[in-house]
Amino acid sequence: MRPRCAVDDAVERKRADGFAFPLGVYPVEEMTPLPGYRVEFEPADTGGVPGGGPNGGLPGGGPGEGDEFPEFADEWPDRYVFDVVISADRIESLFYQLIPLIPGRVYPILDFIGHDAYREIDPYIARNLVGTDWLLDAVRACKPFFFEDGMCGFGALSDDPFMHLVIDEHKILTIRCEPEMKERFERVLHAFDLQPIEEPSGADAAAHEHRNVLWTPDERPDLLSAEEIVEDLRDAWQLELNVDITRNTDDGGRELGITAWRCVVRCEDEEMTRYAEVLATADCLLHAEELAYDATLGLIASEGGPEEATEPTVVSADRMTPAQLTESLAEGSGSGGSQAGSGATAVNPTESRVLRGRWLV
Repeated sequence: MRPRCAVDDAVERKRADGFAFPLGVYPVEEMTPLPGYRVEFEPADTGGVPGGGPNGGLPGGGPGEGDEFPEFADEWPDRYVFDVVISADRIESLFYQLIPLIPGRVYPILDFIGHDAYREIDPYIARNLVGTDWLLDAVRACKPFFFEDGMCGFGALSDDPFMHLVIDEHKILTIRCEPEMKERFERVLHAFDLQPIEEPSGADAAAHEHRNVLWTPDERPDLLSAEEIVEDLRDAWQLELNVDITRNTDDGGRELGITAWRCVVRCEDEEMTRYAEVLATADCLLHAEELAYDATLGLIASEGGPEEATEPTVVSADRMTPAQLTESLAEGSGSGGSQAGSGATAVNPTESRVLRGRWLV
C-alpha cells in the first residue's frame, strides 16, 4: 500500500534510558520512563467507561458524551483495564499483534487535537460497525500519523463481546476486555517483555509537549496533512463527533451561548472537488453546520450552477474566539472570490447568522 503521509525528517526523536518517545510527544523535563503495564478490575456500570462516553479510554471522552450514542448506553460488563507503556519503536508491532484478539467488526475511534477554541480534543466515533480491514488499511497508509504524531489518538470499540482498544495522543495503549480475555491479552504483552508494574511511565508522566510531525511540502501534493487525514477517516470510518450537537459547551460543561464558527464545506461534482469557508455565529454545532450548508448552496447558486450537481458536506466546524473572528474577517476583507452573507465586521452575539462565505483557493 502506498504511504499517504510522511514524517518531517527535521523532527528529532527523544530517548531516555533506551526508551524511544514518540516523535510528536516528548518530555520537557528529566524523567525515567518505565515500560510495562498496570491492570485493574472495573465493575459493570451503565452508559460506558467511567469518566466518559465511547471515547472514555482517550482524553476526548467527556462527561455525558456517551448519551449522544444510544447504541452504547447499555450496561457495560465487568472488565479488566490495561494501561500499557511501550517504547515508540515497538508500539506498532504490538498493535498488530493485538488486532487479531478483537472482533472483526468494530466501532472505530479517533481523537484529534484540532482547532476548536473551546475544546482541546475532537472526539470522533463511528455510529456503524466497520470491518477491521478498513481500520488496518488506514493505519498502514498513514502510519506516521497514528503511531508518531502527537495530535491524534485512535482505536476501536466492540460491544459484543465487549472490548476497547485505544492508543491515545501520548501513544499510551489502553485495553478494556471481559475477564475471560484477560489472559490472552497478557500473553501478548508478556511476549513483548512487558510486565505488570505499579506505575508505568511514558511521556505523559512528566511535563511534555505535543507536536505535529507530518511533512507536507508544496511539491508533494500526494502527502496528506493531519486535517486531510481526519477528513478522509471521517468518510472511510463513518465517524461523527461524539458531542451533543444541540448544545454549545466548553470542556468544563460551561454553556457558551452563541459563538463564532469557522466551517469548511466540501463540494463535489463530476468535474471537480472544491471547498468553501463559511464564518457564522450560532448557538450549537447543528445550527452552525446548517448555516454553512445553506451558505455554500448560495455560493453555488450565485455562479449559476445547478444545486443538484453538488452535495455539500461540512468537513469541519470549529468555534472561534471573538479575537480570532475579527482577525479572520480582516484577513478576508480584501480577498477575491465569490462571497455570500452580510460581510459585516461587527458580530451580534445574540443572533445566529452567516457572516461570510467564500471559496477557498
